[in-house]
Amino acid sequence: MEPNSRIQAGAIVKSQTLLTIHSESILIPDQRRLIHLQFRRFAGCPVCDLHLHSIVQRHEEIVAASIREVVVFHSTVNDLRPHAADLPFAVIADPAKRLYAAFGVESGRRALLDPRAWLPALRGIARSLRLVLRGKQPLPAINPDGGSLGLPADFLIASDGRVLASKYGAHAFDQWSVDEILGLACMEHNPQRIHGSVDALHHI
Repeated sequence: MEPNSRIQAGAIVKSQTLLTIHSESILIPDQRRLIHLQFRRFAGCPVCDLHLHSIVQRHEEIVAASIREVVVFHSTVNDLRPHAADLPFAVIADPAKRLYAAFGVESGRRALLDPRAWLPALRGIARSLRLVLRGKQPLPAINPDGGSLGLPADFLIASDGRVLASKYGAHAFDQWSVDEILGLACMEHNPQRIHGSVDALHHI
């Protein structure tokens, strides 16, 4: 994979070990299950937190479908821990954006200027403000590492390193839902349903 090039279904992800914010080693690809590798924005990002809350709520379903969640932020470990330490899945700090470049994940003003991001942003801000006022999380940084215009991206990676599907978000809240993640995994676990449809997966 060339740095900064978009990764589509059928590409091969080379084996690599990532270190979580809890110093746990994560091997990608995983020999026993699918990897849902998702790229979020910065530590405490209200829009990201809103989406990850939906992942937390249905995490048992995701695990039952033999999927491992791995979430990448372009923040430091120290910045992430107050916001993400209790999440039930692997969280990776990538302040240098090495992984972002390798997977072609971009930034742009459309992250927040797209009207489709406005309502989720308001909902995310309201949710985060409630948590801050209750002392359950700190305020996000005013000038976060990597900026505040990051775009999300999702990749479903098979145990042999094949990218089964990919999605590059058009705005800050444009990512796979839990139902879409489970649907993609179901297609992989039932090959007869996937014949002829691989080319369409990365358009989800």
